[in-house]
Amino acid sequence: MKFDLHCHTKEGSLDSKVPVETYARRFAILGYDGFMIADHNSYRGCLAWDRMMKKSENREEFKDLTVIRGMEYDTKDAGHILIIMPDGVYLPIFRIRGMRVRRLIPLVHTFGGICGPAHPFGVKTSSMMGFKSADHQLLSEMDFVEVFNTCEQPLANQLARELAEKYGLPGIGGSDAHTFRYIGMAYTEIPHRITCNNDLIHALKFHNDAEAGGIERVPTKKGKAKEHWVGLTAFHLYNHGLGKMKSPRRAIHHYRLRKDKNILTDDTGSDRP
Repeated sequence: MKFDLHCHTKEGSLDSKVPVETYARRFAILGYDGFMIADHNSYRGCLAWDRMMKKSENREEFKDLTVIRGMEYDTKDAGHILIIMPDGVYLPIFRIRGMRVRRLIPLVHTFGGICGPAHPFGVKTSSMMGFKSADHQLLSEMDFVEVFNTCEQPLANQLARELAEKYGLPGIGGSDAHTFRYIGMAYTEIPHRITCNNDLIHALKFHNDAEAGGIERVPTKKGKAKEHWVGLTAFHLYNHGLGKMKSPRRAIHHYRLRKDKNILTDDTGSDRP
């Protein structure tokens, strides 16, 4: 089955211009079996898809398309980490960016999810290998590596492949699309039947036979600016400052476990994205 496992929706990412419904229609035309919503610290795109699928006409139109509900989480000390939780598990704690990666990994695993670095050799401010915390133990605790990202250069993707091979982890690919023109520029082919999050989690945890590839886009001025020392400094100040302001340790006390739905909700009982 063919997927794009890294897509940002207009509903869930401030820097995306593509509605989740547009992704679905476009991937159906391109012959993909599905795609993964991976918004920045948000499940709003996933919840938008859930609302869409409550309508019978949408369920019929997209009955052959598998949409994975994921997230791209912004850690304090290891860049962007892709998270895939079991079906129906939306943890509100993930809405608070800036958690340390050593706290994030066991939290994901406790609730049955999997995680791995997005574009590990990309822009230093958002890529794991640009941080000092990228050690052997940390990588060995992860479940996969994004080995192909349309927004990265060939060398960065090649190094990501070598990283996955070194630690014996499956490699996935995604377009990291924020605009329409990048949809379908990357793929992950999995020789297993994937109909939901649980299927994908099982395939990546117990098999290492996914294949990823695609086309890298032309370098942009915005991408080059992120690598400049001014951009790097500004990002670190923003990331570390916000991490302290919204400490996961403080916030987690405001949540309780709803065992009947197997999700974390706040004290008001509302299920917020």
